[in-house]
Amino acid sequence: MTPIRRQYLKIKHSFPDAIVLFRMGDFYETFDEDARVASKELEITLTARSMGKNVKVPMAGFPAHAVESYLAKLVKRGHKVAICEQLSVPDSSKGLVERDVVRVVTPGTVLESALLDQKVNNYLAAVVLEGDSAGFAYADVTTGEFAAAQLDRSQLPLELERISPAEVLSSDIDSSDSEEGFPSHKGQSPTEVDYTYFDLETAQQALLDHYGILSLESFGCEHLPLAVRAAGAIVLYLRDTRRTGKLHLMNLGVYSTSGFMDLDVHTRRNLELFTAGRNERREHSLLATLDQTRTPMGGRLLRRWLGQPLLDLEELERRLDAVSYFFNDAFLRAGAGSSLSRVPDLERILGRIKAGVVAPRELIALKAGLDAVPELLEQLSAPMPPPSSPRRRGTKPPVVDSRLRGNDGLGDGNDGLGHGNDGLDGGSDGLDGNDLLDVGQDMAWLRQQLTPLPEICGLIEQSIAPEPVGNPGEGNVIRQGFSPELDALKYDSQNARSFIAGLEQTERERTGLRGLKIGYNQVFGYYIEVSKSNQAQVPDNYIRRQTLVNSERYITPEIKEYESLVLNAREQIEEMERSLFRQVCEQVSETGDTISRLAKAVAMVDVFVSLAEVAAANGYVRPQLDLNRTISIKNGRHPALERLLDRGTYVPNDVYLSNDDARIILLTGPNMAGKSTFIRQAAIIVLMAQVGSYVPASEAIVGLVDRIFTRVGLQDDLTTGQSTFMVEMVETAAILNQATPRSLVVLDEIGRGTSTYDGLSIARSVIEHLHNDERLGCKTLFATHYHELTELAGTLPGVRNFTVAVTEEDGDVVFLHRIVPGGADKSYGVHVARLAGLPQGVVNRAWEVLADLEDTHNSKRKAGGRRSRKAADLQMPLFDPARAVADEVKALDIPNLTPLEAINCLYELQRKARELTGSS
Repeated sequence: MTPIRRQYLKIKHSFPDAIVLFRMGDFYETFDEDARVASKELEITLTARSMGKNVKVPMAGFPAHAVESYLAKLVKRGHKVAICEQLSVPDSSKGLVERDVVRVVTPGTVLESALLDQKVNNYLAAVVLEGDSAGFAYADVTTGEFAAAQLDRSQLPLELERISPAEVLSSDIDSSDSEEGFPSHKGQSPTEVDYTYFDLETAQQALLDHYGILSLESFGCEHLPLAVRAAGAIVLYLRDTRRTGKLHLMNLGVYSTSGFMDLDVHTRRNLELFTAGRNERREHSLLATLDQTRTPMGGRLLRRWLGQPLLDLEELERRLDAVSYFFNDAFLRAGAGSSLSRVPDLERILGRIKAGVVAPRELIALKAGLDAVPELLEQLSAPMPPPSSPRRRGTKPPVVDSRLRGNDGLGDGNDGLGHGNDGLDGGSDGLDGNDLLDVGQDMAWLRQQLTPLPEICGLIEQSIAPEPVGNPGEGNVIRQGFSPELDALKYDSQNARSFIAGLEQTERERTGLRGLKIGYNQVFGYYIEVSKSNQAQVPDNYIRRQTLVNSERYITPEIKEYESLVLNAREQIEEMERSLFRQVCEQVSETGDTISRLAKAVAMVDVFVSLAEVAAANGYVRPQLDLNRTISIKNGRHPALERLLDRGTYVPNDVYLSNDDARIILLTGPNMAGKSTFIRQAAIIVLMAQVGSYVPASEAIVGLVDRIFTRVGLQDDLTTGQSTFMVEMVETAAILNQATPRSLVVLDEIGRGTSTYDGLSIARSVIEHLHNDERLGCKTLFATHYHELTELAGTLPGVRNFTVAVTEEDGDVVFLHRIVPGGADKSYGVHVARLAGLPQGVVNRAWEVLADLEDTHNSKRKAGGRRSRKAADLQMPLFDPARAVADEVKALDIPNLTPLEAINCLYELQRKARELTGSS
């Protein structure tokens, strides 16, 4: 084997599970099986290369300048990629170029911009399981965000859904333990690492070493061993994959899920928070509706807030105050938006600086962003305008550090936060709504975090060229005047180049040799070439170096002196410029914590401006939040849907739910009339309020809910072999087992996945359970086609009947989309079928069948007098069994029946007749 083959195999042996991109000059090459995979995945040519006697290996490669696009394809298709760089300058006199892997790229460790969604965090997560508990940690290496928690095992799937990590680490023990049931996320398999990564002592030491501290007490995780193990595993994994540059992780944040609303995967999907419709399009989601952010940091923060609504009333009011600050001043919004639009992705630029892969142009962008901060700070110095909606003042609302559940300090008794004379309600507590918060508050809490960094701006201004070209080392990055030494080298090099460039004309004039040429190659350097016909005129000071067929090549002491000056200067310039660029990056990196805090503050301003902009443009109002158990919304609208309609055409509706009286809204009405939209929009308005956003309504009073549950739509789960109905029942069971009196439950068409009578029975029992079970009694929006359920309002005091108003004009149904008290009497299903485009013959036949069924049903009602209250009589049967038997008799081909067939038919008809009459 050749030396380079041995070098490659040694490196590949260290990374057997990764595709090794082996740098060879201006190309990255892959070999052997890696080449076959790369050729297929990247659609590049598979060739072969001789690398020793009788050693010919498969090879596939691509230009080094295109690495980001090719790397993106490999990583997105699930491959781990090891990038092997040349670490020494090629020099034939020094033998083989030194090479080694500088970093391993996996889905959770990506740094390249081309591989990242700018407004979505790219998280690497780690999970460790132990009994009923779990350790969970996540980090975004591009922004430095790093957090860990110790959870109940049941909460782990919710956190995985919230974080939506690009890669999940687990020990080879946890992930292979089928009995424990390691939770998969969106079908992706975890990255298995050695169990020693999760060893408590090893993980703890990794964290201590990374932060250079002696104890984890300052992070508040010394008593959370599972959280420490998960966080330590992330540090160890990043240390192994990031072999050069500093590891960019901010201080470890230890968190608890008790201060946030859990949103399961069904609720996120049904409320269309991040994607919408069957095609899961982002542009019609709630996030797209609210996202007018100007910066990538703001976009990521808004996404996190939307996926993690708060239970902390004080923090929510502070967010709403900030939104009001911008909502009430259009000029302020415009000015702040203009400043924000100049701010780049400060978090990810800082991450790339720490990793040692930042581009010079990114430093210029960083300076532009930092230059915008003083202007933004000045805008936030204006006095806070009066709030658009009143907010009560008095004793500070408590920070909710435990769930709003049961008798945990937020119940109905005299527990300090309920309905008694506790100083926070509408009773005789001196807080009847007339004493509002002072409007003189300002944004001081946020301004304090907007720290200008003039020193960093000045450093970048002085050191980096205004429009840097190429990479550090090519001579076009460091600004002239920053380093006199570098400027002198550039001057000498340019003079030498100018001399050599003019030497050809000078020598022609001096020697009279018109065909004389100056050339360069890597073997001889610069040379003078003279044709053989002019050899007699060659001066004595020319020294012959090479003879060619038609010419001779010469050198002179003078040309060699300038050649040495040019080549030495080039090497010195390359080394010095790289060194200076590294020094500048290190100085910027030293202020990394300040830049990170600044980036967070800018992101918050961006989110507040965005929410205010959307609210002002669409007529949203500030919700009034409290700890009561009532939700009252006037003229509520669906924020995403109204955006798709012509302005002013959306029909708003009211919602009133209270644990004390109107606990369950039972909504009936025809298909396509707007039942699903109505129940979802109520849940979305509550969620928006608990994010800290204004809401689409004319008034909204929201008693904080601990969780929103939804069961909407029909779908099966082929991966687990569950039918449509089974999925529906599993999700409904989860709601009934987990909801509390402070939950908001949205149920759409429960029971429609099975037979009419079974579905009706299940739907009724679910409503009764939600209403009567003391552990539940939660606020519920229940949409159904089972009109018979409206009878429950007469027996269950907390049930209220509502329907969607419909009118008929010339035989056509007109949906008014208005929710009114009462119940529906029919579903208009055939009308909807016609609107959907079913063939006219099918529609006509449906009308005939419907008329027959209704006639049969009405005849039975007249004959039977007062209707029975049995479940089987609650809805018209889908077909008449007696008529079916009669049709069967009519269809018999009696002349052609054999005696035996006739007897068999008679026996079968007799059996069916006895079943119908109940006789034996």
